[in-house]
Amino acid sequence: MRIDARFNGPPGTGNGGWSAGAFAAAGGARLGGPVVEVTLRVPPPLETEMTVADGAVLAGDTLVATLAAAAGELTAVEPVDRDTAAAAARSYPGLAHHPFPTCFVCGPDHPDGLRIFPGLLPDGRTAAPWTVPADVEFATVWAALDCPGGWCALADGRVYVLGRIAATVTELPKPGDTCVVVGALEASSGRKAMVNSTVYAPDGARIASARATWIAPN
Repeated sequence: MRIDARFNGPPGTGNGGWSAGAFAAAGGARLGGPVVEVTLRVPPPLETEMTVADGAVLAGDTLVATLAAAAGELTAVEPVDRDTAAAAARSYPGLAHHPFPTCFVCGPDHPDGLRIFPGLLPDGRTAAPWTVPADVEFATVWAALDCPGGWCALADGRVYVLGRIAATVTELPKPGDTCVVVGALEASSGRKAMVNSTVYAPDGARIASARATWIAPN
């Protein structure tokens, strides 16, 4: 497998959520299946042949990620309606200052990204509407779960990148639908921020959830 350059996060590397979802799918994860946890060992390389076998993702001799069954249940973040999410997105901090403005998921300068702009709610959660693209797949939903959780930590101005994510997807949203994605900070310690995120379908049904650990490089 390889990660197309379109699915970038920080410049020159794969978006953590999309990459993790693609690794999970290559490792056998499926809709409605058990919760899979992916730990990124190095930034996922773009346009590079990788193999996925026995719980390991390898690019040549480099261990890129590991896959395992996740422990415990995933916590759903309390939903908000679409109007509330849209209002939050208008104050998305990344519109004024973004550490990775070409990120496939949340970068305002990505020409063909998901354009999920998670703004802060009064209680510290994030929320954003998401218009589902025509080419939605398993990894796309993992990507949608990624940055809305991360911006709960990024909003303090410190740079974080995804280190680990466990997710479950019960169904794919329909192309053209407007979903709502919400995120919440669960805990922080030193350079780590533990966050949760959830995707809700237009009818309010929960269709995906994630638990992630983001890490500040410095």
